[in-house]
Amino acid sequence: MPDPRPGSQAPEVDRRSLAKAFIASLTGTSLEWYDFAVYSAAAALVFPQLFFPGSDPLTGTLLAFSTYAVGYVSRPLGGFVFGRLGDVIGRKQVLVLTLLLIGAATFLIGLLPTYATIGAAAPIILVLLRFAQGVGVGGEWGGAVLLSSEFGDPRRRGFWSSAAQIGPPAGNLMSNGVLALLTVSMSDEAFLSWGWRIAFLLSAVLVAFGLWIRLKLEDTPVFRAIKERGDQPAAPIGDVFRTQGRPLLAGVLSRIGPDVSYALFTVFVITYATTVLGMSRGSVLTAILIGSACQLATIPLAGAISDRVNRRLVYGIAAAGAAVWPFVFFPAIGGGSELLLIIGVVVGLALHSFMYGPQAAFITEQFSVRLRYTGSSLAYTIAGVFGGAVAPLVFTALLSSWGTWVPVAVYVLVASLLTLAGLAMGRDPDRAEEEAYLVTPPGRVAT
Repeated sequence: MPDPRPGSQAPEVDRRSLAKAFIASLTGTSLEWYDFAVYSAAAALVFPQLFFPGSDPLTGTLLAFSTYAVGYVSRPLGGFVFGRLGDVIGRKQVLVLTLLLIGAATFLIGLLPTYATIGAAAPIILVLLRFAQGVGVGGEWGGAVLLSSEFGDPRRRGFWSSAAQIGPPAGNLMSNGVLALLTVSMSDEAFLSWGWRIAFLLSAVLVAFGLWIRLKLEDTPVFRAIKERGDQPAAPIGDVFRTQGRPLLAGVLSRIGPDVSYALFTVFVITYATTVLGMSRGSVLTAILIGSACQLATIPLAGAISDRVNRRLVYGIAAAGAAVWPFVFFPAIGGGSELLLIIGVVVGLALHSFMYGPQAAFITEQFSVRLRYTGSSLAYTIAGVFGGAVAPLVFTALLSSWGTWVPVAVYVLVASLLTLAGLAMGRDPDRAEEEAYLVTPPGRVAT
């Protein structure tokens, strides 16, 4: 990578470590979103009957989605705890801890007795495990993004940081694939009785693979350079709030639209299509499966394009499209066409991809290198509370109160406008500070 300053030596990219970091980032966030996607589907399909009995179906769904929201509300705690540690002790160590926490919580949900067996303790424990999931996720994302992007060329951060962003569709693909396989291979009674547990217990496989990769990896070159200089922040949380207020707000707002849009096309669409339109559960899961599979390509593509074109422009065009698409999507699927449902979900998730692909790079580039883990984690987790956490609840409540999809579409529109405001507040990348850490100073021997 060329460096404009005289007398300095540009850092070389360690391709082998970069490949390991990319895989480590991808597997961790895939596990995270496998867990969340399995839980999201279970919250719509089985949890109302198993953990919240005695309610009408819509109320049961609201109660189940409220435990879904706990996984988002607890994220800021993870962002505060693990984000701080990531800037002080390093990316790798924190990411091992978060992976263990997320995987253990998901595995235990698969073993959890239902309300019929242990009564009110069942939903209480479910909420606590969901809370633990959220804490782990709150510290996972920022580190996963930095793990891949800080091993790569800063000029290609959009592409390399998309490893963490591929996690949601990969996790969605795996979870909905598992659920689809389970639903077609057993009766509804068997699935409701014990089949759903298999999807949660399988998370142990991803945890084992993710740990194997992460334990073999060094910390990122950027953090090693910061540590060598003794430049770790003593109080990173306070420093972020005191000196990085505008970047933090820009990062938070930039996430709300994508979170709400994603919740619409991967969570709420299950409830809407099955309960309002009378479509089969299998057909809805198939649509989500196809849309998620397409995102495996569109997310890194969007990240790569944002390296060549202004990142905020790519992000903003997609946000504008996401604001309008629900007004097309809901009338199109109103007749119950499975083909139109698939097309609508695929387009909706493609628009999400062109927000989500550049998102990791955009958010991390808002913060100084020393505070990058903390700032990124806080932006990610705080936005999750106002975006993804409440979106399924708001969608369901709006549908229940108004009996039509129009308020749901308006809600997505408002969320997308907030994202456009965040992009307007943000800055374009300034790589000078990072290169100052990575480039060997004149007269100094690199170690």
